[in-house]
Amino acid sequence: MGSDSLVLFARVLGLVIAVVVVYWFLLLKSTFAPRQGLTSTTIHALLMVIGFILVSGEAILIHRWLPGSNKTKKAVHLWLQGVALVSAVIGMWTKFRYESGVFFNFYSIHSWMGLLSVSLFAVQWVTGFLSFWHRGEVRETRSTFLPWHVFLGLYTYGLAIATAETGLLVKLTHLQTKRNLPRRCTESVVLNGVGLGLVLLCGIVITAAVLPKYQSRSGNDKLVYSSQDRPKCLAS
Repeated sequence: MGSDSLVLFARVLGLVIAVVVVYWFLLLKSTFAPRQGLTSTTIHALLMVIGFILVSGEAILIHRWLPGSNKTKKAVHLWLQGVALVSAVIGMWTKFRYESGVFFNFYSIHSWMGLLSVSLFAVQWVTGFLSFWHRGEVRETRSTFLPWHVFLGLYTYGLAIATAETGLLVKLTHLQTKRNLPRRCTESVVLNGVGLGLVLLCGIVITAAVLPKYQSRSGNDKLVYSSQDRPKCLAS
């Protein structure tokens, strides 16, 4: 399976996850108390799953499918990552603001992993902006920083997925112990399905990001990059 197929699969899977999450929030009664409208818990989950994880995953894949110059791709990538960062910050603030203060809520591994992933994401966004958009940076500096930028970006994305998994586990445990939610019911299936979907999405996005974008058609061909970053295939 080539990178183009993985990108398509990732986007379809992300759309499915978004639809399932919205269905969970709007139609299932035990989790989000629909009579109260949009609660802090609802906004937190929506912004973290859809606004943070899914949008940042799409930003990672921008360089794989978006046509145009590298400058255009970097601009769209930066803009989408900025949207993801704002969503994450608002999501965390909304959750902690209305539940006994900020520090009171840092009692679980989910809380601390969330703080770490958002903090790394913010540092990654700022350093990426300064390194790839600031005209004072020399080309050698950007070339040196690029592998670390890619690694930290994928690591932070994986950490965000892991944080979401712990959040789903906390929610499911709370529902089963405090609200007597049956282990085999629609809501349990939806929660587990979202968790499995996020794990699968993480693997697909990271694989699509690290696979070579251009591959030779035969084993005797070699791929050579020109100064304009366009591949030229030469026979050996």
